[in-house]
Amino acid sequence: MKALITGGSGFVGGYLIRELTESGWEVHATHLPDEKINTECFRHVLDVLRKDDVKNLIEEVRPDIIYHLSAQSSVALSWKKPQLTTEINIIGSINVMEALPDGVRLILIGSGEEYGFIRENACPIKETENINPANIYAVSKACAGMIGKIYHRAYGKDIVIVRAFNHSGAGQAETFVISDFCKQIAEIENGLRQPEICTGNLSAKRDFTDVRDIVRAYRLLGEKGISGKTYNVGRGKAVSIEYILNTAIGLSEIPITHRTDPQRMRASDIPVIEPDISEIFRDTGWNAEISVGETISETLSYWRKKINQKG
Repeated sequence: MKALITGGSGFVGGYLIRELTESGWEVHATHLPDEKINTECFRHVLDVLRKDDVKNLIEEVRPDIIYHLSAQSSVALSWKKPQLTTEINIIGSINVMEALPDGVRLILIGSGEEYGFIRENACPIKETENINPANIYAVSKACAGMIGKIYHRAYGKDIVIVRAFNHSGAGQAETFVISDFCKQIAEIENGLRQPEICTGNLSAKRDFTDVRDIVRAYRLLGEKGISGKTYNVGRGKAVSIEYILNTAIGLSEIPITHRTDPQRMRASDIPVIEPDISEIFRDTGWNAEISVGETISETLSYWRKKINQKG
């Protein structure tokens, strides 16, 4: 099998390259001119907003499957740069779909954020649940997914749509909660900050999956997913942010307290977000295998190493 990954320089991209390569695939991945891909694969410079370049690269590589990871994936940045977010996430996706040859499968990566303000008692959230996106990023991903459905129905394109929930692991940006907590702990252990972690709402429950499980799901959907379907990808069991914090602090080498930071609180926090993953299990046999505790431990080890190298 030959795969083309757009956005291969991102957090998930590196893990997906390794997952596919270790499974015997030939992997090609794209990156922007100012980005680098550190994982071994065939590398290509590509801006997905350049329609002709997208078409030419797909014709050159002739992949069996395209994994479209290229995106503006920060919710916070989407509020600051809504035009950039919608251009990359919608127009970029359309450019890939327009260039998609017959017989080539596209895994179109969306987000659990698309469900937004869910109905009371809607959890576990099924793929049939109405989407109600609550931020610019979520709207852009929902739009791309709906367009993907149209390209499948109207033009017979082989498109599988994914709504991925929270995923974490070593190397993730500190703007995400597990990485944030682990970085703070590593800095505390190195005397770079006081032994206190700042937190937001600890009672909210979210679904966290290790990125290695996520990319295994992507591979299996490429191999076994049903064209035209939308799949939730997540653990299927939410845990509280308090659990994440306590688990991370429990791994610390020194005592640490925490305090609530009003600036980290979100008035619109939904109490529980948890996906129903029966569809992906039914069609591919996938479920998450790596525990949340293991993800936290390895993320903390990553930050300890990174901060020690800086020191």
